[in-house]
Amino acid sequence: MTFALSLLVFLHVLGAAAIFGGWLANFKTPTVNIWQWYGALLQLVTGLALVGLVEAQGGDLNHIKIGVKVVIALGIAVAAFIGRKKVKAGEEVSTGIAHAVGGLALINIAIAVIWT
Repeated sequence: MTFALSLLVFLHVLGAAAIFGGWLANFKTPTVNIWQWYGALLQLVTGLALVGLVEAQGGDLNHIKIGVKVVIALGIAVAAFIGRKKVKAGEEVSTGIAHAVGGLALINIAIAVIWT
């Protein structure tokens, strides 16, 4: 079970890196790249799996913190989806959508680290 937990944490961190790194890489010309979309999905899936695994082991979780993080993660995923849809259609991604993806990811990372 420890290996599964460690693997999920590893994948969760990679998802955050994909979202945040993609945002920083495109900061001057805001867009939503495919890795940000994949990272958003990976964050949602691995985050929920981590919560389920910890709950199954009888771990003590801060459910308010988890709830806040899920809402933000859903916001990231929706913004990334809208951005990717616009890119696929050949349209320009609005600055607000592009920065929402990265900014919300930064907030979610800060919540994960700072909120005890």
